[in-house]
Amino acid sequence: MKSVASNFKFKHGFAQVVSNIVQPVIVTIPVFVIINYFAAGGNNFLISTFICLLFGTFLPLIAALMWIKSKNLDLDVSDKDERTFPLLFGALSYIIGIIMLFIAGAPAVAAILMLCYLTNIILTIFVTFFWKISVHSMGIAGPAAAITCIFGYPGLLFGFPLIMVMWSRVYLNQHTPAQVIVGAITSFTVTWMQFRLCMTYIPYLGLRIP
Repeated sequence: MKSVASNFKFKHGFAQVVSNIVQPVIVTIPVFVIINYFAAGGNNFLISTFICLLFGTFLPLIAALMWIKSKNLDLDVSDKDERTFPLLFGALSYIIGIIMLFIAGAPAVAAILMLCYLTNIILTIFVTFFWKISVHSMGIAGPAAAITCIFGYPGLLFGFPLIMVMWSRVYLNQHTPAQVIVGAITSFTVTWMQFRLCMTYIPYLGLRIP
């Protein structure tokens, strides 16, 4: 009986750690850094990365934390109705970020990635009105699609953390299997299609999509 309780405690703790570490807004940090590093050089890397992290990571994160504190919510914002404001603020921040990237002459791929995040977050806002789609699985699957489009098969390495975070969200009773699966498929597909369209209709980007 004791071993069963210990096993449950370990699994629950591990699931909580995975869920907390693989927060969508946190995942943007390595993704923005990696893409900007290979797409830009010298000062362009620093400028474009700063803009991406400011408007794509830190401002949305600060707004979300302030909202959580003011409403006395849990870190996951389990109540889907309380997610609207942080998501709307994130969308606004991404719009400003995209504009700033173009003004700064940043690599187009960085702006495309920000556009993908914006599209996914707007889609999430609409779905959240009637269903609690998994933002966690969306936050991993989208970057996985972007990295795969740009660098090829190495992007599929994101599949491992995606599986882990999907499991953790279901195990913690934060989502149903359908919510995490639909979130992952939707985000991956939307992001992939946007990169494909940009390659087709904006040739000067110079991106290679396998």
